[in-house]
Amino acid sequence: MHDLRKQVLLESGKTQSRKQRSKQGTPAASSAGSPTPSRSGSRVPSRNVSDDESEGSDASAWGTTSLEDLQHEEDSHTPADVVITDLYQRIDAICDRKRSSAEGREIALAGLGVDLQRYVAKAELGRKVDELVPAIMKSIKAGQTEKETVQALKVLALIFVTAPSEALYTTTARTVQSLITDSPEPTIKHAAIQAFGTIAFFGDAPEDDIEESMDLLLEIISSDGSSIDCPDNASIVTAALQTWGLLATKVQDLEDITEVAMEAFTDQLQSSDAEVQIATGENIAFLFERSYTEAEEDEAPPSPGSDSSGHANGDGPHMIQRYTAHRHPEELISQLEALAQVSSKRLSKKSRRALHQTFSDVLATVEKPTRGPRYSKALDEDGREYGSRLNVAVGGKGGRSWVIDKWWMYLRLGALRTVLQGGLLVHLEGNEGVRDALEQEFAGIEE
Repeated sequence: MHDLRKQVLLESGKTQSRKQRSKQGTPAASSAGSPTPSRSGSRVPSRNVSDDESEGSDASAWGTTSLEDLQHEEDSHTPADVVITDLYQRIDAICDRKRSSAEGREIALAGLGVDLQRYVAKAELGRKVDELVPAIMKSIKAGQTEKETVQALKVLALIFVTAPSEALYTTTARTVQSLITDSPEPTIKHAAIQAFGTIAFFGDAPEDDIEESMDLLLEIISSDGSSIDCPDNASIVTAALQTWGLLATKVQDLEDITEVAMEAFTDQLQSSDAEVQIATGENIAFLFERSYTEAEEDEAPPSPGSDSSGHANGDGPHMIQRYTAHRHPEELISQLEALAQVSSKRLSKKSRRALHQTFSDVLATVEKPTRGPRYSKALDEDGREYGSRLNVAVGGKGGRSWVIDKWWMYLRLGALRTVLQGGLLVHLEGNEGVRDALEQEFAGIEE
């Protein structure tokens, strides 16, 4: 048995921090191209490139990051016109390879990444994408340093979030995917896994491509990273789990995939790494949720008091179980109950809290798959269960809000948090494609 799969309740090791998993720090900020304060123009959130956004980090820790923190993001702002000026300067520096060094490109790519996170630059990218993407692909294919390649992968993912197209997917996807298996550097493999998930999701990849990629990711998960020469690499396995979950939300029929995937996920519940376990649990909950679909008009509703189908709190359409998500649900429930109550002192308090929260949610869904994340069985004044209590709001009073009451929404929101980080709320407010990701389960992009 691989080291990564030691039973957490008996032999769990101390969870690595994101900074420890990062092999190299963030490129130093460029003084020449850095935004400066201004009193004019609309304002967008200002964020510096931090250690948590460095190329070696997964920069997400979705399972251990409180979603409620999204409502309390840093309220520091930089005028939009300053960001746009900086963005164009960064693009020019990236495209002018003859007069740039590897270090200069690292700095320009890191700065452009932050600009694209904190500002929805769809129009600006439209003017530059034909020149910019080939330059980024040169850094991805033949970057002179590990940092250059990883930062280029991050920027490419952000371009897809901001201005996606099928044509762009066709010209970039295979190159990015090849790095997962062929790059000798674990940090590049890690960045390529995450970037490919974003590229395939927003680039409207064909379902055959998505399922092929999910098979590759499942091999990584099942082998604890050994299939791509990264044995017992928890960061790689976590990225593969999260990307598998994101891509799975694009596939309408998961029945043929579920059994093999569930076997791999059940094994990973025994990982010694909390983030691996959390990503695994979220995928398990999603697969149980997906095993139910809305009843057709000619299908009889469930009998009164039946717990096998129907909406979790009595509202919404009736849901019908279409197939068995797990062959031995009693054994799975026993594992989930243990993780929901784990008390090992070898885990940090933050990891224990995250495990308790996640696996309480997962357990609730496994027991009744129509329950979504953060489901509350407490009754309101009308005697109905409150249901999912997880909300994301943008725009202040009178703005938009989303109730994250489905695991497919939760997995997508997690992926968006990974790539956009502190700019997630900015993009939820101003990026139609990001909003669609939370509102339309099976929608393609519009050209």
